[in-house]
Amino acid sequence: MSQTLEQSIQIKATSTVVERCFTDLTLMHRWLNPVLRCEPVGEVWSTEVGSQSRFVIQIPVIQPTLNTVVIEREPGLVVWGFKGFFQGSDRWECQPVSNGTHLLNRFEFQIPNPLVSWGFQTFAATWTKADMEAQLVRLKRVAEEIML
Repeated sequence: MSQTLEQSIQIKATSTVVERCFTDLTLMHRWLNPVLRCEPVGEVWSTEVGSQSRFVIQIPVIQPTLNTVVIEREPGLVVWGFKGFFQGSDRWECQPVSNGTHLLNRFEFQIPNPLVSWGFQTFAATWTKADMEAQLVRLKRVAEEIML
């Protein structure tokens, strides 16, 4: 069964600045959950189509990892696709508005393993949604700081 977690936020910054917050790895680490680490697969970080990265949950000993590849890229838009415990995509889209940018984050996924799916629904679904909302607030803060 496919699931979607979708959040959006209004940001008083240009779409170009907001986009930099999710395409520049240094800026990304300023708003990303501190338990997550994003790193390129290979030597260079990129958000061009085909670029690969991994998101590592920094839990002692096990450190679960989600490997991603950029599957869609346009100005103001990056879509990461992933396969593993989760299968799906993570869409980040800037929509210019009169007073800044409307940022949309849509996490669409399936969890093929019934045991992993049960564990996610039981222990992590509510936390994941809340964390995605908190990340948008932190990203907004970073983008609006840059605009000052």
